[in-house]
Amino acid sequence: MVYFVATPIGNLKDITFRAVETLKSADVIFCEDTRHSIKLLSAYEIKKPLLSCHKFNERAAAEKIIEAAKEGKEVAVISDAGMPVISDPGNVVAQELRAAEIPFTVIPGANAFLSALVLSAMPADRFAFIGFLSEKAGERKALLEKYKNLDLTLCFHVAPQDIDRDISAMYSVFGERNACAVREITKLHEEALHFTLSQGLAGEKRGEYVILVEGAKECENALNSLSEREHILHYINQGLDKKEAVKQAAKDRGVPKSEMYKFSIDL
Repeated sequence: MVYFVATPIGNLKDITFRAVETLKSADVIFCEDTRHSIKLLSAYEIKKPLLSCHKFNERAAAEKIIEAAKEGKEVAVISDAGMPVISDPGNVVAQELRAAEIPFTVIPGANAFLSALVLSAMPADRFAFIGFLSEKAGERKALLEKYKNLDLTLCFHVAPQDIDRDISAMYSVFGERNACAVREITKLHEEALHFTLSQGLAGEKRGEYVILVEGAKECENALNSLSEREHILHYINQGLDKKEAVKQAAKDRGVPKSEMYKFSIDL
């Protein structure tokens, strides 16, 4: 059997009895970084063969996992922190196991973005997990555009060096919204910092972050789906003069008035 095992996201005590039992009974453990995983395993006196399974060798690792499973070995797959597959290696392995009809299961446990959602105190009845944004500006904007009209909390993973860049991209697409940055989850300096997208996140950026952004308001959802020209016309038809209509449409979309003005010239 192959087991996808969740590991702690910070505090080493955040691991289930079942996860420890599974790791102790495994014949081999595939992990994202052997140097990182050895610390967790040592804490629980687990000594097993460790093989790497990261984003650059995942398909090759999947072949080794399948081979080990066919030999009747118990195989555990872990990532550096949290649940394998979720913003971590493991999805390719799961797909290859399914294609090869090799049985596998999951040993659940700690999860960063769900913990952050609780700590943020933002609406959690409905939410969307987006994960990491692309390094490429065009792809980053295109992905955010897909989610800008959803009226539910949006959850992002962000590396500290990308915080300012990603928040700026969110503001350019979503406009003004409330947000929360959660870091050091389960650790001594755990904190949830509330801010608006226009303000950005102040202070030194350290540690991995989960950024939560409020969803689109119902009116935003409807109006921002219009073309820029239709958006301005909507306010003109409500009785605003062109200048005020441009100003309000720009505010709705979170863009400068000068950017909207060009769509009103012939109105």
